[in-house]
Amino acid sequence: MSGFMKMNRFQQTIKEPTSISGFGLHTGKEVTLTFKPAPANSGVKFQRIDLADKPIIQADCDLVTTVERGTTLEKNGVKMATVEHLMAALFGLQIDNVLVEVNGMEIPILDGSSYPFVVHLENNIQELPDEKEIFELRTPISYVDKEMGVEILALPSDMYKVTTMIDYKSDVLGQQHASLNLLSDFKKEISSARTFCFLHELEMLVEAGLIKGGDLNNAIVIVEKEISADLKKKLQSIFNKPNIDVVKEGILNNLKLNYPNEPARHKLLDVIGDLALVGVPFHANIISTRPGHKSNVEFAKKLKAHIKAERLKEPAPSYDPNVHPIYDVEGIKKLLPHRYPFLLIDKIIKVSAKEVVGVKNVTSNEYFFEGHFPANPVMPGVLIVEAMAQTGGVLILSGVPDPENYDTYFLKIDKAKFKQKVVPGDTLLFKLELLAPVRRGLVEMRGTAFVGNKLVAEAELMAQIVNRNK
Repeated sequence: MSGFMKMNRFQQTIKEPTSISGFGLHTGKEVTLTFKPAPANSGVKFQRIDLADKPIIQADCDLVTTVERGTTLEKNGVKMATVEHLMAALFGLQIDNVLVEVNGMEIPILDGSSYPFVVHLENNIQELPDEKEIFELRTPISYVDKEMGVEILALPSDMYKVTTMIDYKSDVLGQQHASLNLLSDFKKEISSARTFCFLHELEMLVEAGLIKGGDLNNAIVIVEKEISADLKKKLQSIFNKPNIDVVKEGILNNLKLNYPNEPARHKLLDVIGDLALVGVPFHANIISTRPGHKSNVEFAKKLKAHIKAERLKEPAPSYDPNVHPIYDVEGIKKLLPHRYPFLLIDKIIKVSAKEVVGVKNVTSNEYFFEGHFPANPVMPGVLIVEAMAQTGGVLILSGVPDPENYDTYFLKIDKAKFKQKVVPGDTLLFKLELLAPVRRGLVEMRGTAFVGNKLVAEAELMAQIVNRNK
């Protein structure tokens, strides 16, 4: 079965802030990126510092709104365009967490590849103390667009691999394929593959007011027929070049290729960058035929949904009632201020630095069953979440020397879902995991509740522990 594996690897961010500037491919506007270190489990985020409220956009495939000639993220009307080459560089370098401040709406095209980002960041990486969880695919996933001739397949693998095949029925390009079998080879084998387009596409893009930052040094232009004198003059004007020509291979202006199959490698680069928007490191063997940003993003959404579904199938904590608990109810009372009728957990059976497991025996004598509901007793969802929070409170307060002086207050409940009724006779198991290090008394946790092996509820919680004497 698919699942998350801890591979004795640690999450990574960058050591110190660093900036890089260039021009947007489509807007033609100069933009500066400033990379800043970010805490574990925060992922990749873009911040539009050119806007008044400096909004942040998560690198998330669910936020992709445009895939025409690039991948654009959008949240609350704020856009971050052409993110794919940078995302490929971050994924190739295995940088999990970084804040990217941007003073414009488009990531700069630079030389049309990921290479400038890679060389800019590769010596500025540091490990975080938090382990990296890698999702290992164990069930094939496929995406097919028959009309466009696109097929993407993810096969089970214990490592990350990508193979891409392209065929545009072009006498210049022919059929091409490219592969990446080790992520550590990304810089050497894939990162410097530049974007490409056909001359007839170039003309359409210019007429549409796009590629204002395009240059013959940051794109491979494929020419499949002889260029007229008038078109040469037009291209000279577009690119501000005194001479435009085509070599026998059909590449505009005698551009030297970095690889014989550079277009196929660039398509593979785009696959890596777009699939990085899944937001989770994963192992799979990705095989793609004629991929494009649209198909990449649709497949990323499908993969993300699969990972989310598999996470929900995570095994319930094991519970042996014959084993003495770490804290019984009296021990819990020494940590939490809650008392009858609002102390909702009976045992703590596991406590570690980042995780805690609690037990609640649901009986017909619970006070809330009298009104919820007569003749149909169901434990209120809000009390299930409260019991989750109390379990999490034990995790935090067990590390405080004077827990009797602290209270815990809810700040936010997010993504709460209730899967199944909880009724008298059920034994609830609560598992709470830290989502981020505790800072200034602020605690972020993911909570899950099980009855037997069935997930009955889940939520993300934010709370603050406060010393009532201060």
